[in-house]
Amino acid sequence: MLDLTKLTQQMQGFSEHLTLEVAANKERLELAQQYLQIASESQKELVEKQERWSNNILFANATPLEPLASCIDIPIPPKVHTIVATDGSQIAPNHHEIAYCYLLNIGRVVLHYGQNLHPILDSLPEVFYRPEDLYISRQWGIRTEEWMGYRRTASESSVLAELAINAKTSAPILAMVDGSLIHWILDQLPMDARDCILPPILEAWQKLHQAEIPLMGYLSASRNVEAMNFLRLLACPHSVPDCINHCPNQLDHLPCKKFDSLRDTTLWATQLKPGQRGPIWRSNARILELYEEQTIYFCYVNVGAEIARIEFPAWVAENSVMFDQALGLMLAQVQKGYGYPVAIAEAHNQAVVRGGDKTRFFAMLERQMIKAGIKNVGISSKEIRKRGSIA
Repeated sequence: MLDLTKLTQQMQGFSEHLTLEVAANKERLELAQQYLQIASESQKELVEKQERWSNNILFANATPLEPLASCIDIPIPPKVHTIVATDGSQIAPNHHEIAYCYLLNIGRVVLHYGQNLHPILDSLPEVFYRPEDLYISRQWGIRTEEWMGYRRTASESSVLAELAINAKTSAPILAMVDGSLIHWILDQLPMDARDCILPPILEAWQKLHQAEIPLMGYLSASRNVEAMNFLRLLACPHSVPDCINHCPNQLDHLPCKKFDSLRDTTLWATQLKPGQRGPIWRSNARILELYEEQTIYFCYVNVGAEIARIEFPAWVAENSVMFDQALGLMLAQVQKGYGYPVAIAEAHNQAVVRGGDKTRFFAMLERQMIKAGIKNVGISSKEIRKRGSIA
């Protein structure tokens, strides 16, 4: 039980910390606005310097493909269109449950607007119980719970591609996912483990490309700093941004970190009006070297309620008609969802596994185990005790 009386004593210090942080953040923002103005005037030279020294720059940074001062109105989308979205949830494996297994549940949503077609709102569950599913990741030192998350990401992409292709009509269509298309975490995995997860994702995206169905990832409350880090090239006190030789072993006290903890969205909130997007950026994340022609671009959009980061593959960005139309459909989804894309929200609602669902899942599993002749089926003594109370 949480002791709120003791917690209250700590809240005063937290409030004082926030007050100081707000003041410091305001100073950083004003400085960033000044650097943005200067960078806009010397953008070409900065990009050339960035590309020339890319192998020696030790912080993640993106490349602007349009003028930094761009504030472009997003076009109104057609009334007749289709939106497709997927999201996933899971029941994690637990040694204290009646059986060691896990379940993935992929929520599926297809919404047809201005068409006499029924929507799709359902989910696809899949249970994993075979040793090759449960323990394959152990050879790479990856916990089963962590591996389950990677498998879920791949399943979401595969289901999305199949769903969108089957739902495509003559009307404009957009496939959406919640979160980033840049799977940063995969860069830390061993090559063999990564080869089990990334190829199915890229294959699904390639199917969308061939079907001419744009794909976009929607990031709410994004914490990314790739665009801010581009301004660090201007703040570098050295003639060239050679981090390896000029600033070795100084990652915490780099002279170019003048905007430390300032997010991209904070800066672009001062530049964009509702319904506008900023410049298109190309991410230079190391994992994208494996994406081949499907490298990821992004831009920031003022959707009204917030500044959202929108990510999309190169083949979407390179088709201006497809890109503009997809952004319009995305913004319409946010407006229909009162600040968040309604299709993604509904996909989440379809995917989420609630307490009652989890209880029924294990009840079904228990019946199957008893039917198979397994005796003494039940949870561990520890789990029994945790679910009760002496109070």
